[in-house]
Amino acid sequence: MSLTPQQRIELHGFNNLTKSLSFNMYDICYTRTRSEREAYLKYIDEQYNADRLTKILKNVSDIIGAHVLNVAKQDYEPQGASVTLLVSEGPVSQAPKEVFEESPGPLPGGFPGSVVMHLDKSHITVHTYPEYHPDEGISTFRADIDVSTCGEISPLKALNYLIYSFDTDIMIMDYRVRGFTRDIHGHKLFIDHDINSIQNYIPDDVKAQFDMIDVNIYQENIFHTKCKLKQFDLNNYLFGYKEEELKLEDRIFITEKLTQEMNEIFYGKNIK
Repeated sequence: MSLTPQQRIELHGFNNLTKSLSFNMYDICYTRTRSEREAYLKYIDEQYNADRLTKILKNVSDIIGAHVLNVAKQDYEPQGASVTLLVSEGPVSQAPKEVFEESPGPLPGGFPGSVVMHLDKSHITVHTYPEYHPDEGISTFRADIDVSTCGEISPLKALNYLIYSFDTDIMIMDYRVRGFTRDIHGHKLFIDHDINSIQNYIPDDVKAQFDMIDVNIYQENIFHTKCKLKQFDLNNYLFGYKEEELKLEDRIFITEKLTQEMNEIFYGKNIK
């Protein structure tokens, strides 16, 4: 059922649809020694500390037109951080057409001055998970970002900004619309915007860099997309030294380990 913006806001009471975006990213590095691993984890902790993550989430809030009610943030020992924002917004009075289009959202400084929508009982969270293999030199940084809203626009409009906010080798994204709302005649609406793939919210230049797989359950309003970088440059995965400093056999060995790690994450299973 395709609705016009005017039809979307002719509701009986509050829009009870819950729209949830989960953005899961991985950054992978090869650390040969314990000191390299410790240096990498320290770098990640500084790069993605609670203060910077809070700034990212506040920009997400601006992009989707939300008002921040409360911020809870924490840096953990020995590593990792979490931030939670509770957000809300006033009732819908006007629905701009661009809100409903399947297209990439804005970047920082490029989002409109106001996005009219209704947000209540909504939140934005991020949790980070730096970790490493006990003996194979692989270190992996993971960040999970969740944007959950009740209102007229999809949190997918924040996806473009999130992609550009993190250095990612692998991205896994889930989007789901839950519950229902009613129009003025009492007819149930289980979704209030058109969507056939999360990929429609990712810019073409980003899509060109990744191998992508969709798994969508349209009748349940569940959408899943995962992405893995196409180009492999070993220098991007070494910490504190260059590929040219390694012997050929070491380059081959490290490349195999990194490739296996990325494939296992991308396909969600251990590969022998």
